[in-house]
Amino acid sequence: MINYIWFFLLFFGICFGIFTGKGEVISTGIIDSAQSTTNLIIGLVGIMCFWCGIMKVAEKSGFTEILAKLLRPILRRLFKIAGKDDKALGAIVMNLTANMLGLSNAATPFGIKSMEEMDRLNDEKGVASNDMALFLVMNASCIQLVPSTIISIRASAGSKNPAAIIIPAILSTTIAAIVGIIICKIVEKYF
Repeated sequence: MINYIWFFLLFFGICFGIFTGKGEVISTGIIDSAQSTTNLIIGLVGIMCFWCGIMKVAEKSGFTEILAKLLRPILRRLFKIAGKDDKALGAIVMNLTANMLGLSNAATPFGIKSMEEMDRLNDEKGVASNDMALFLVMNASCIQLVPSTIISIRASAGSKNPAAIIIPAILSTTIAAIVGIIICKIVEKYF
């Protein structure tokens, strides 16, 4: 449905521009936006490669394992059923660790594995358990220690200090994660 809406908006806008004699402005706008989009994407690719390399170094140096060990005791308390199962908890820890380090592409397979493991432990198949709902909240509002995507976008857009977002990102994502967990635990008691 959204495709039809976008098509209608673009088609109507272009037709309106042509009928009002602004065809040249439309052509120039399309070419300029395509060029700026291409420049943005090329800039993002280079910076994303850099951050992925940094994250790989963190993984190889054992930093992700240290972070996982710190998270394990906290997650055992938060997840009632999955916290008792090593496979499920391991997948949850790896997903959240990858998200914390800004590796959302690497976190996706662990997120899928986490849900599969929690579904294995779930008594009601096809219905999300409280642990699954909590995991989705934590995954969506995960604390970002290194917001590499935002840093990359800011750098490719010409920011003078693209990493200035790190402290605000840590603060805002920490608050979001804490509020999400609290609300999830409150709602869990009623449903």
